[in-house]
Amino acid sequence: MRLEDAKMIVTGAAQGLGAHISQRLVEAGASVVAADVNEEGLAKLAADCEGARGKLVVRRLDVSKEAETEACAREAFAAMGGLTGLVNNAGILRDGLLVKVDKESGQVQKLSAAQWQQVIDVNLTGATFMVRDVVATMVENKQRGVIVNMSSIARHGNRGQSNYAAAKAGLATNTKTWSLEFAKFGIRVGAIAPGMIETPMTQGMNQKARDALVAAIPVGRIGVPEDIWLGVRFVIECEYFNGRTIDVDGGLAM
Repeated sequence: MRLEDAKMIVTGAAQGLGAHISQRLVEAGASVVAADVNEEGLAKLAADCEGARGKLVVRRLDVSKEAETEACAREAFAAMGGLTGLVNNAGILRDGLLVKVDKESGQVQKLSAAQWQQVIDVNLTGATFMVRDVVATMVENKQRGVIVNMSSIARHGNRGQSNYAAAKAGLATNTKTWSLEFAKFGIRVGAIAPGMIETPMTQGMNQKARDALVAAIPVGRIGVPEDIWLGVRFVIECEYFNGRTIDVDGGLAM
């Protein structure tokens, strides 16, 4: 698919990777519905995209609400005069060890049900609803296109991220499942699995932990949003790519 022909929804678009991907798409001439719960961030994105070649529409969206994902797909189709795909990027963190012993009290503590469910609701269930509703809208209107899921190298397993790892592994697995299901409609599905990337989600790390992480990355640096955009662009543009997850992590997962 040529970028200038793309009519895409980008979720989690108010900051970080979602904002960068949305801006790059619009600069390339695409039409984008940028969706997020953070309306202030969406307003900034809209200002940053003024004068770009393409078209940007911002919309509040909570992907964990089934009625909202369905409405977003339907309204995006109307706003752009078509719908050719989705960058399925919305995600949250609620990190914590499944079981730990408090250093001061010696008490055993457990990951809460809320910590688990909030991440699953957004990162897996919400992402699944977005794919379902976007693809249903595309099929109903005989639109071909591509779904780009945002997985993570955490899908291989990461200490303190049982919830996040499970969600991202599920999304990677379903990338293959959906590619098999949607091929007959002319819809491809691929995924990008970022490593450690400079975003608001990662910038709160303490310096010691950050330095240790950088030392473990073969290319010797933390990634930037542009690195992930290049992966997303490949999935969108390469019509022969389907059903796979690409690690973009500087070699960290090796």
